[in-house]
Amino acid sequence: MEKNIETSKSKKGIREEVGEILTHPFEPLYDAESRILILGSFPSVKSREQNFFYGHPQNRFWKVLANVFTDSGNVSGRGADTNAHTSAATAFAEAALAVPSNSVFVPQTIEEKRDFLLNHHVALWDVIYSCRIHGSSDASIRDAVPTDLRRIIGNSKVDRIFVNGQTAFKLYQKHQQQLISLPASVLPSTSPANAAWSVERLTEAWKVIL
Repeated sequence: MEKNIETSKSKKGIREEVGEILTHPFEPLYDAESRILILGSFPSVKSREQNFFYGHPQNRFWKVLANVFTDSGNVSGRGADTNAHTSAATAFAEAALAVPSNSVFVPQTIEEKRDFLLNHHVALWDVIYSCRIHGSSDASIRDAVPTDLRRIIGNSKVDRIFVNGQTAFKLYQKHQQQLISLPASVLPSTSPANAAWSVERLTEAWKVIL
């Protein structure tokens, strides 16, 4: 008897089958100066298309982090005297400082997002390396294989871990916490599915990463 497999098709024509195992399509973001690690679950359809984290325009992740660091007074991140400060990071810092004082600079391009995270010593990755998933639904995740976080921990200054949402948190506790001996703090999800939390409320909750 032939198996009935549901499928979904993105606007760019990417065919994804619920019965097919998907592998994480891009690498973690971190450097030797990263101090905190933020973990999601698995990239959404939009993130898989863009090949970068939190690509859905309605996900509040970038807005919330921009608010958190703006409220702390640390808009552009590490100073220009740092050896790791590249020309791209300098351009990012200048763009951030050019924003009016009553506004928030939210990174838009992948380059701006990458510089924004590294300038603030934030590492970004997900807890799942491969899984079966329908679209972007965390609830549909099956047969999850965890990512190996040890290379990030071993090659950075990360000593605190935060997890974006309950699904990622449960998977972290199940698969990864014993391997690296660092507990994680769960934060309310920035996903548009978590509509009960406004950007303002999320910003206040996420200030614990400072």
